[in-house]
Amino acid sequence: MVTPAAKRQAVARFQATLGMSERRACMVVGADRTNMRYHSCRADDVDLRSRLCELEQQRWRFGYQRLHILLRRDGITINRKKTQRLDREKSLHGRRRKGRKRSVGARAPAPALPLPNQRWSLDFVHDQFVTRVLNTVDDVTRECLRAVADTSISGRRVVREFTHLVAECGSPKMIVSDNGPNSTSNAVLPWSGDLGVEWHYIALGKPTQNWFVESLNGRMRDELVNETLFFTIGQALSILARRVDDYNTK
Repeated sequence: MVTPAAKRQAVARFQATLGMSERRACMVVGADRTNMRYHSCRADDVDLRSRLCELEQQRWRFGYQRLHILLRRDGITINRKKTQRLDREKSLHGRRRKGRKRSVGARAPAPALPLPNQRWSLDFVHDQFVTRVLNTVDDVTRECLRAVADTSISGRRVVREFTHLVAECGSPKMIVSDNGPNSTSNAVLPWSGDLGVEWHYIALGKPTQNWFVESLNGRMRDELVNETLFFTIGQALSILARRVDDYNTK
């Protein structure tokens, strides 16, 4: 009995079953008598809890911090600690370890207009050692917009590269990616929200929903990554630049 609510219940039980006075019961439990007459004035937050549940159904891998960003994007201004408390009370993430993870709702990306910068797709391909390559494709023009190689590419690095890419090519309407940590980090959500770009996540185990960049990755893996040994990042960037130019022009 450490919470005030639990102590109030204990005092009420002592009074009902043992006939104790309130003063005596509070002394036994170790509770303050002023807390016995307290009635919460806190709002029930039905709409907020409902919206939080909807967001958790759509983004079931997100923790309370990223859910808090989505709530603020919807115009709901609350304290981060309140989001954490509501998330913990509802036990929204308790089902993560129960059985097989399944996608919720329709995860297929919406059709894109036949214009450039309507929808971009990104994905990673890596060799057998330490080199990782971030590929970005325009789904309409099929152009490889950028191929970035490094030993590690975090969410912040993804945001930095996309900021440069937006400055060069303009802002897209939608970006499609898988549910990897590089795409679901706390750095990606505020960036896409501030820019007004919809970030769409494909369903788990459905790489065909990101087919344009998967096609590029397959070709790059067969024709370049599996056939080339990268000794330095500079060498990898130089080879990738030639590969991207060849892919876009032939």
